[in-house]
Amino acid sequence: MAEEQLKKEDQLFIHLVNTFVQSAWISLGKVKNPVSDKLERNLEQATYYIDLLDMLQTKMKGNLSEWEEQYIIHSLSELKLNFIDEQKKRAGAPEDSGEPTNSEGAAQSDESGETSDAEKTVEAEPKEEKPKSKKKTTKSPKATKNEKKD
Repeated sequence: MAEEQLKKEDQLFIHLVNTFVQSAWISLGKVKNPVSDKLERNLEQATYYIDLLDMLQTKMKGNLSEWEEQYIIHSLSELKLNFIDEQKKRAGAPEDSGEPTNSEGAAQSDESGETSDAEKTVEAEPKEEKPKSKKKTTKSPKATKNEKKD
């Protein structure tokens, strides 16, 4: 009986996590909203769901199986990376692009003025500059100064 209860609790826990994960994907505009059947992006709402998952992971530390812990870690990683991508898109979007407006580029804060955990993570991540185009460089047949000395 106790084993069946544990199994049920495990399933309920994963369902709860999946609910927040799916809501975050919808808020990031990566999955259609099932109500409106449209892609809608609301980064403030996505931050809320990511923060909820972060809190669950922190509060449940030591009480999760290895698989559950890894599941939450993986889900959060994917969401945070996509959140960063969406912030970059937002920062590069023209002012009247027809997209819903949120704070662009800067960390958003809640009513208390505190920065969310998801945004703290985003701010802490080093920004990588991707090369715009890769040009093949060919070495010239001329000898270098060091080669001429030999």
